[in-house]
Amino acid sequence: MRMLPPFGDRSRLRIGLLGGSFNPAHEGHVHLSREALKRLGLDAVWWLVSPQNPLKSARDMARLETRLGQAAQMTAGERDILVTDIESKLGTTRTLDTLRALRRRYPAITFVWLMGADNLAQMPRWWRWREIYASVRVAVFDRSPYSYRALTSAAAQAFAQVASRQLIRHPLPAWSWAPIRRHPASATTLRARAKT
Repeated sequence: MRMLPPFGDRSRLRIGLLGGSFNPAHEGHVHLSREALKRLGLDAVWWLVSPQNPLKSARDMARLETRLGQAAQMTAGERDILVTDIESKLGTTRTLDTLRALRRRYPAITFVWLMGADNLAQMPRWWRWREIYASVRVAVFDRSPYSYRALTSAAAQAFAQVASRQLIRHPLPAWSWAPIRRHPASATTLRARAKT
């Protein structure tokens, strides 16, 4: 299993960051990660399994150790996807704080924030969301049925949209939209099935 680079590592890598609760991790997360690797020319995707998303209830949240274990099982054999609990180690739960801490730790790495269309639609609820765009390039991937709401949202209109293949070199702030094959997996659906 791949490990995070040591503190202060100066490798000039291109890393996609997929943050979330992963409650539970599913094939849709793997599908998005594979597409990001291919479309953005990334060296790896790091899954940032959140201790607790501040916008989600803790009531139905599985323990962090359980979610990490499920995510590790889901990515077994995926050489370029690394499951991490780095937010827990950094003591961060808000995206902007996590990004700032990662940039201090890994100053030579180019990070790209990865998200599904559902997150773009509700991004104005994130803490200091405009500063996230000033800190990292953002790649958004199509996810049914959120496309229209995402593309007409305040976050989509606020900054320049560029083609996925140009994103990694484009000056900040910038984001891209990837109309990928939609994957039907949903953590909400999986949790509902587990209850029944």
